[in-house]
Amino acid sequence: MADLSTSIAGVALPNLFFNASGVCCQHESELKELLDSESGSLITKSATFEHREGNPSPRYVPLPTGSINSMGLPNEGFEYYLNYAKNYDYTNKKPLFVSLSGLSLQDNVKMVEQFAAADLPCVLEINFSCPNVPGKPQLGYDMEAMENALKVLAPIVKKPFGIKLPPYFDIAHFDAVAAIVNKIDNLAFVTCVNSVGNGLAIDFETETAVIKPKDGFGGLGGAMILNTALANVNAFHRRLTGGKQVIGVGGVTSGKEAFLHVLAGASAVQIGTQLKEEGPSFFARVKKELEEIMQAKGYKSLDDFRGKVKTL
Repeated sequence: MADLSTSIAGVALPNLFFNASGVCCQHESELKELLDSESGSLITKSATFEHREGNPSPRYVPLPTGSINSMGLPNEGFEYYLNYAKNYDYTNKKPLFVSLSGLSLQDNVKMVEQFAAADLPCVLEINFSCPNVPGKPQLGYDMEAMENALKVLAPIVKKPFGIKLPPYFDIAHFDAVAAIVNKIDNLAFVTCVNSVGNGLAIDFETETAVIKPKDGFGGLGGAMILNTALANVNAFHRRLTGGKQVIGVGGVTSGKEAFLHVLAGASAVQIGTQLKEEGPSFFARVKKELEEIMQAKGYKSLDDFRGKVKTL
């Protein structure tokens, strides 16, 4: 049988799949659904310093080739997720990841300090890439600010941690971001990509934008962003040094796309739109499909083909 186990930031996962932060993870009841599923791990909703209701509805709409959303970081506030992490059963085979998304560097510092003081076995993923908070630009597109934030946060975290990145579209940006990441010793992984920011979906019949916030502009996800996601995964897999890893997210609707993410260089794969549409039962399906693909191709483990995409 194919071995789907992996490790991220030195923490073992029984399989490579878990939710993308933002989907099925705002409340404890949803996190329990992930624990009860066949995912290999779970990550909490991106937490801001205080509770947020998020943007007005409709703010998520499925599309024929994926989805568009402008959620606006609805979450219960970081103390809710800190308490969840404090009470988590770390004997569970699924490690816990916690996502933080402060609306300022000062907010991120305050949250990270409290997680560091708690000294928990959970792994932090700091979100540098939410495109859906009006008036708050994505930190991942400001190289100077991103490097400054990492130099401030990394010594506080102390332990291995990761950051979630927006999609990049220019080779120079891959080079610049990788150079920054490679400077931070305990920055163990990057998660890419977050949704492709500021798409616009219009209903043909009503001639109206399908979501309400930001005049209809929102992040694109699902099948339509697969190739952008694969490019970012491979670009960072090629450029990161010192054992730093890539978590792939974007466009996975079956085992086939998961295979491609690993082939591009992903050490784990997060699921967003398809999890939202299909529910946590998706993990059983995608695991089975990936196992069948690996068996058909003669691969026994993820290491057998990770990052080994061929070029012409």
